[in-house]
Order: sequence, then structure tokens, then C-alpha cells
Amino acid sequence: MTITDPVLNLQTLIRCPSVTPNEGGALTALNDMLGSLGFSVERMTASSDGTPDIENLYARLGQDSPHLMFAGHTDVVPAGDESAWRHPPFAAILEAGTLFGRGAVDMKGGVACFVAAVARHLEKHGSPKGSISFLITGDEEGPAINGTIKLLEWAAAKGEQWDACLVGEPTNPDQLGDMIKIGRRGSLSGRIIVHGVQGHAAYPHLADNPVRGLLQLCDALLATPFDNGTADFQPSNLEITTIDVGNSATNVIPARATAAFNIRFNDTWTAQSLQAEIIQRLERAAADQHLRQGREPARFDIVWAERPSHVFLTRDDALIDSLSSAVEKETGRRPTLSTSGGTSDARFIKDYCPVVEFGLVGKTMHMVDECVEVLDLEVLTRIYETFIHHWFQNAQL
Repeated sequence: MTITDPVLNLQTLIRCPSVTPNEGGALTALNDMLGSLGFSVERMTASSDGTPDIENLYARLGQDSPHLMFAGHTDVVPAGDESAWRHPPFAAILEAGTLFGRGAVDMKGGVACFVAAVARHLEKHGSPKGSISFLITGDEEGPAINGTIKLLEWAAAKGEQWDACLVGEPTNPDQLGDMIKIGRRGSLSGRIIVHGVQGHAAYPHLADNPVRGLLQLCDALLATPFDNGTADFQPSNLEITTIDVGNSATNVIPARATAAFNIRFNDTWTAQSLQAEIIQRLERAAADQHLRQGREPARFDIVWAERPSHVFLTRDDALIDSLSSAVEKETGRRPTLSTSGGTSDARFIKDYCPVVEFGLVGKTMHMVDECVEVLDLEVLTRIYETFIHHWFQNAQL
């Protein structure tokens, strides 16, 4: 097995149909790759009521500190209409310098490159003066309940401790070297339920239309910005994601109306302070009479989604500088340090050690004909190899 070649590594992984929650052979393939490099590899299956069991993998080389973790996932989203693909989504076809397949960039490509980078580092330098580990889940694209969060808990309970982590998610918007993620905004979701009285649309005085109240509540959440952003984060933004009354008749006033929302928030807020602000806005809006036409304040409930994601920012100079200098050395570009985008499993890792994210260009992730340039795979492998060398040097200082 030539595991110094990221293209061959990635083809092996793509050919494993590991659509969440199925392992699909991907972790077994990775097990074999890492085992051949001398890693001690363990597989653990996590379970929770109401969600599928998930297979995960943890591998470690070395016993000493400092300890560098690479984290990622081998599960992928469904391919969709496979007939719409240029090549079968799990065939890993190489055509004119481009490798096609589901997971090519999100994120089997990052895993394949890090394996190749570690293999090259070991060939040139021998075992590191410390430890390298892989923390790989099969539940990143799913509910993320039986994946990274439980794998971290399991490993920590066994005494594992880490000094830094690199997550291989596709972070570059246009070309390799664009962007390193050094933090993420938080994410908070909820559902508003406005209660009314069902009735005939021609006799509104005998009913109480909850849609009127819901419009006021939604406007209260959208009309005024929550903040203007901070030095490290873009402004918080709230989006109404669904509105529903469950009503198929045009002449019936519904009994209730609901709206779901999600807000991505910066370090101006905590999840708790943001919930308090949202409730305050809703209570003020519920008493507004401009749509209620003299009725009592709108009656509403709010239900919060479980497990909000908390905002975080990594301030580890050795980690950030090691990766930034590696990117610049191999691409000639100094990457932007960003906190943009959605959430990732870094939100769980940040509770155990400093974490940053850097991977492939993400233009085709989750799309039909997901693909990656062979040249990008080689360059990313060189970036990771240089990063490993730099990080162990800096961590020893």
C-alpha cells in the first residue's frame, strides 16, 4: 500500500460508500493505512436512544507529549440522483487531473492527505518527538450525537490528552491558501408557536388569527440587528427558516401558527444571553396592537433546540503560526484567519485543546460531481507535512 500518495488514499476511501450512518468500509480502510504506519488503532461504537449506532476510530502513534491530533470524518452525504453524475459517485474516477467522487473534498480528501503527510514525515524524520493521533467519526454529516463528542469523551476517559488539533474540513473558498478557520460563531435554534382561535375567515371577530401575532414576532426578530460584529467575528444574523400554519383551506383562520429560526452569533453573546434577548423582543412584540386590532397580546410559546453550539476563538500562536507558515511556504500565500461559515466538529474539540481548521477548496462539497484537483491533493499533503514538522518544532520551544 503506497500511502504516501494522497490520490491512492482518497480513491480507496471514496470507493467505500460510507453515507451516514453507514461505515461502508471507510474506517476499515483507514484502520489498515494507519496500522501499517505503526499506529495503535481502536474502534468504538457509540449509541443513543432514537439515533443510529455510529462506528468511530481513534488511532495514536507515540506515547509522549506534545500530542497533535488530526480530526475529521469519513461519513458523507447521500449522492442523490446518481444518474446525474458524470461518473458513478463511489467509483473514484480520475479524469484529466481531477478526481470525482462523493466525499472528495468533504472530507475524505483531507483525511487522505493527512495520512500521506504523516507517512512522508515518518519516512524523512522517523517517529515524532511526541505523539500524533487521528480522531475520525462517522457521524459528522448526521445528527452528530454518536460521533466526535462521544469519541472525545471516550478517549479522555482513557487518559488521552491533546495539545493541539487540526480539523481537515474544506476551508478554502477559491484556492488552497485562502483561509484558516481559527474559530466559529455559535448557533442557536428555536421554534415560536403562536396560539389563536380557529374560525371562518368571513367572521374574524369570532376567531383569533395567530398569523397576525406571528408576523409581529418574526418582525421583532428581524428588524433590528443584534450587533455590528466584533474584531474577530462578523455580525450575528438570525434567519426565519420555516413558517407553517398547517392549513390547506383559504377560508379558515388557523388555530395556531409556527415559525422556526436559527441565529449564528458572535462573541458579543452567549447562548444564554441571546435567549434572554430573543424572549424580551418577543414579549414586547406580542403586546403590539398594530396587527392585532385591539385584541389581547398574542399568546405564544418558544421551544429551544437542544445543544446550542457555542462561539469560540482559538488564540494558540504556536498552532496558528505553524499552520500559516506551512501554507505560505507551499502556496506562496499568507492565509486569512477567519471565523466565517457554519459549525463543525471543532465546536466539540475546543473543550479539550486548541483547534484550527484547514483543508481543501470547498466549491463542490455536497454537490453532484463533487471533485478535487489532483494538484490540490499534492499541495495539501505538502502543507500538512510541513505543518507537522513546524508544529513539533514550535511545541518543543
